[in-house]
Amino acid sequence: MMRFLYDLGISIYSLLIKILAPFNAKARLLVNGRKDILKHIEQTVEQGQKYIWFHFASLGEFEQGRSVMEQIKQRFPQEKIIVTFFSPSGYEIRKNTPLADYVFYLPADTAKNARKFLDIIDPKFAVFTKYEYWYHYFNELNKRKIRLLMISAIFREDQVFFKQYGGFFRSILKKVSYYFTQNTDSVNMLKWIGISNAGLAGDTRFDRVVELPKQHQEISEAARFSLNHETIVAGSTWPADEELLKALLEKNKSLKAIIAPHEIHEEHIDSIKKLFPTALLFSKFSSYTDQQIASSQVLVIDNIGMLSSLYHYGRMAYIGGGFGAGIHNTLEAATYGMPVIFGPKYEKFQEAIDLLELGAGFSVSSEKDLNEVYIALQNSEKLLKASTAAKNYVQQRSGATQIIMKYLQTERLLD
Repeated sequence: MMRFLYDLGISIYSLLIKILAPFNAKARLLVNGRKDILKHIEQTVEQGQKYIWFHFASLGEFEQGRSVMEQIKQRFPQEKIIVTFFSPSGYEIRKNTPLADYVFYLPADTAKNARKFLDIIDPKFAVFTKYEYWYHYFNELNKRKIRLLMISAIFREDQVFFKQYGGFFRSILKKVSYYFTQNTDSVNMLKWIGISNAGLAGDTRFDRVVELPKQHQEISEAARFSLNHETIVAGSTWPADEELLKALLEKNKSLKAIIAPHEIHEEHIDSIKKLFPTALLFSKFSSYTDQQIASSQVLVIDNIGMLSSLYHYGRMAYIGGGFGAGIHNTLEAATYGMPVIFGPKYEKFQEAIDLLELGAGFSVSSEKDLNEVYIALQNSEKLLKASTAAKNYVQQRSGATQIIMKYLQTERLLD
């Protein structure tokens, strides 16, 4: 019965996306990207090769798997990698990544699609990141005895896998060959449901972000804008976050903000400009006078790809998403030794919980909360303590990639 409902859910979702496509840009990208996708993959992929298949839900999961792909490419350059994405936000930004030989949308999870996809790419092994448990793909990999690894896996007790009625979903988990988990709790939760092929490795994102301060790109526009001013870098913001930042800047006229919104479509950028009428746009920075640059409180980053380097120019960071589905990447800011501020919806993110406990992270639910945190961080001793804790947190938790690489070599999955 649950299998039938699962398949029905996949069909309904695919239909809804097609209905929404004319009215929603993301849905349109997904529909267009998946059009004749298996035929496209078959015509594109070089036959006779054995590929390593990495799948990512979206951009954040790509960043988690990135360090493992980098290590494979560096140490085993003859290996071929195929990357698939579920989300357009991941595919559109990373479709040309040099880490992969091919990048595709993942065809919808049906039995027919799973069989055909695996017939085409014939993977040596598959790597999924953090979550996304697709019944038919996992089942087909298991039937073909193709190793399936889950890296940076993390579980919570409230997930369906651990409910009395979650038997069908537990059966999906049991198709995974090995789990590299982010924390010990996840290892224990898997044991509770009879899955022992799991071990603590940590979060592979730490291996990526620990190198960012050394590798950051110089951004002259951000340097000029923030020169001689205390600056807060706000990453992956949504409208609710931007409203809070507006109130903060109104109360603190000497503070500047570099805002890198999560979505940079015209409508969102226009809404930010209405909130901050004197804001500067990164794309037009060369047209501004020295007076405009000195006097404006806000620089809006209306492009993608430089956020991880922008944190270099701030004293503290605000991470968006905490008033919606959940906060975005806090580690890219923490690695620079910055106090990290975010909204109230952080419970699903282990690193946010850890940063809060260490005094390096601060959760806010209102304009008042944000201003109080900002005022508190004007105390140089508290600022130093929070900054040091953030940087140490990232540095002390790197190493998951090497654990995974050792497994791949020990199990002779890499040539």
